[in-house]
Amino acid sequence: MDVLDLIARRYSVRAYRPDPVEEEKLRQVLEAARLAPTAANRQPFRVLVAQTRGREEELRRVYNRPWFVDAPLVVGVVAVPAEAWRRMDGKPYDEVDATIAMDHLVLAATALGLGTCWVAAFDPAAAREVFGLPDDVAPVAFTPLGYAADEPRHKTRRPLEELVKHERW
Repeated sequence: MDVLDLIARRYSVRAYRPDPVEEEKLRQVLEAARLAPTAANRQPFRVLVAQTRGREEELRRVYNRPWFVDAPLVVGVVAVPAEAWRRMDGKPYDEVDATIAMDHLVLAATALGLGTCWVAAFDPAAAREVFGLPDDVAPVAFTPLGYAADEPRHKTRRPLEELVKHERW
């Protein structure tokens, strides 16, 4: 599949079938995250994978929407600041790198026929507790991972001319 078609086809899935995700497909989406480019190739992120069955109530503390736990898996990406490359002004790139990894994971899932929905509006304290995160890492984003039970809706995006500046602002 052409990457531009893939990008256009990806959408935020908010209804999932209970069908399990095959281990090989899970491995492939995790591999896509691993292969994501990161600053100085430091890979300052970790990927969390949780089965939803039997943990629905607990996982809904992280993000309280029914569809969040309808998929068989929830995947999260966590930044590890101590491993991050820092720009000359000191800005750490751990969250940027974690975000790139999540984007690769989401696109790979789409290519494999799986649905995702990027969730940033989660409860960080609940995520720390539910996933047993140490203090020195930061949860960045979560997504259900499974087969869509809905259809893509029209995406509204700004015109390209509003988003692109040539040469100078």
